[in-house]
Amino acid sequence: MKKVIIGSRGSKLALMYAEKAKEFLLKFNNISSDDIEIKKILTKGDQIKDQRLSEVGGKGLFSKNIEQELLEKKIDIAVHALKDMPALETDGLQTNCFLKRNDPREVIISRDGKNIKEIKTGALIGTSSFRREFQINKLRKDLKTKLIRGNVDTRIQKLNDGLYDAIILSLAGLSFLNLENKVSQIFSTDEIIPSAGQGIIALQCRSDDNHIKSLLEKINDKETAVRAISERNVLKVLEGDCETAVGVHSKLEDERIILQAELFSLDGLQKFYESGSSDIKNSAELGFEIGKKLKLKSGNSYKK
Repeated sequence: MKKVIIGSRGSKLALMYAEKAKEFLLKFNNISSDDIEIKKILTKGDQIKDQRLSEVGGKGLFSKNIEQELLEKKIDIAVHALKDMPALETDGLQTNCFLKRNDPREVIISRDGKNIKEIKTGALIGTSSFRREFQINKLRKDLKTKLIRGNVDTRIQKLNDGLYDAIILSLAGLSFLNLENKVSQIFSTDEIIPSAGQGIIALQCRSDDNHIKSLLEKINDKETAVRAISERNVLKVLEGDCETAVGVHSKLEDERIILQAELFSLDGLQKFYESGSSDIKNSAELGFEIGKKLKLKSGNSYKK
């Protein structure tokens, strides 16, 4: 059997995602550990440490190099954090496999262990996106925000070095790294609506590679896939990029999907909210509907 090569970013967290994908492939397919190899791929997003992604090319900076190796058949499967992928699929590739979702909630880590209500006025909060910046401002207008980049360990070190009073991160990443003990507060998905697809590991392959598609089909978590597609359809309608401050979250209850989303204007001063529900079989369409309503409400104020 030809060796299956999994392509991944080289960060500690990304490699843990790749190992998780390998574990599932071995568990549910008749292949041995020797048949799977993980290849580290350096992305432009990893190389740029001090600028907003929107200033230097957007979300594709974390996936473009990996996707190129996939198209060139240097790897067979690409592993991504779904929240870091552009909304529109790359020609010749497909993302139809999603591992069981990890906790999508956002957290705050403060130097003194205080929660968002207890942090002092004027405290400096490190965030990596406009969405988080505007959502924190919604909760506490008296706090300051500043861009923070780098992997999880780097961000925590910057906090410990006194460059920030607190930082906002996703719980999913911290859990993988066994750093939950650092968390000062976990926000509910009503307090801070996370990024679409947050907490989901997505596996991508070539559209014409039937062998790999059959391997991935066996490890796809169907409930996670329903939620992932519905949430990302909101982004597709909005044509969302790194400057689009939008949170999208869904949950499944009794064969129904409940979807909520909030979109901010470019300056963060206006917030537009929509929610809805449908049968699971109509979950993809629900995402499109919520996206269209948000777009209409906002009058494109979220775009340059």
